Amino acid sequence: MRLDHSIKNIFVIPGIAVPLSVIRGQLQWPTLGWHILIGFLATTLIACSNYVLNEVLDAPFDKLHPKKMTRPAAQGLVNVKIAYAQWLLMMVAGIVLALTISRLFAYTAGALWMMGCLYNIPPIRTKDKVYLDVLSESINNPLRMLLGWYMVTSTLIPPLSLLICYWMAGCYLMALKRFSEYRDIGNPQIAGAYRRSFQYYTEESLLTSVVFYASASMLFFGAFIMRYRIELILVFPFVALMMSTYFKLAYEHNSAVQNPEKLYREPLLLAETTLVSVMMIALLFIDIPILGRILAPTLPSAFGH
Repeated sequence: MRLDHSIKNIFVIPGIAVPLSVIRGQLQWPTLGWHILIGFLATTLIACSNYVLNEVLDAPFDKLHPKKMTRPAAQGLVNVKIAYAQWLLMMVAGIVLALTISRLFAYTAGALWMMGCLYNIPPIRTKDKVYLDVLSESINNPLRMLLGWYMVTSTLIPPLSLLICYWMAGCYLMALKRFSEYRDIGNPQIAGAYRRSFQYYTEESLLTSVVFYASASMLFFGAFIMRYRIELILVFPFVALMMSTYFKLAYEHNSAVQNPEKLYREPLLLAETTLVSVMMIALLFIDIPILGRILAPTLPSAFGH
């Protein structure tokens, strides 16, 4: 189940915070509290269901990895039939809980589970496809945001710019994870045998994709800020600092970037992430009208033509 990976559900929180900042006075807090509690439980069940499938189907490849070879499934210690039953039962339990919140929440939870299937199950198995492995896995980021969103509201429409920003940010994180894995294995033949997409990647191509994902993420973050919440522009320098720190970590041997559930052991990154999170949540609720005046177009008539 990889319950330690549940830390990734932190990506749900912005999906909760943004709509809360819009519909502040229209909330029924006891109901909302239950929705958030049940929503996190349902999300965890769906994510863990995907991890069970990943553990079973990746076992032959994990045997070729210097560290993952010690996983129980790779060592043949897992009853595969029971594992598949666990995979399906956790999905059903997650969807049943999701339906107690709303249909939109349940549909999104189902989409998260389906992405796990597409990512892991042959013949599609997107994790073996160059670039598509990163793009498909990172769709889980906006799906988690939507899960947080639909815990709060089923009527407010989430901005597309924010969802794309979240997707590209996930791609940035995942591509650096791939880069760190590839760099640590060192031998392209061994890397390609362990993960088929590594047969086509190089360090240069992975870093090139990282630059693209980082740029696209910040482009759409900027689009969201300028249209919906100009106050968030104040957090830009700290987001850049956090992304730079994460980039540097990818070069370390046995980097925590390869195991995001262990990133809490990186004090500098943890401090920067905490600062960014606190600032973002605060700036969603604190209005700073002077920013709108400072950043208003200076030549509206010229740009109008």
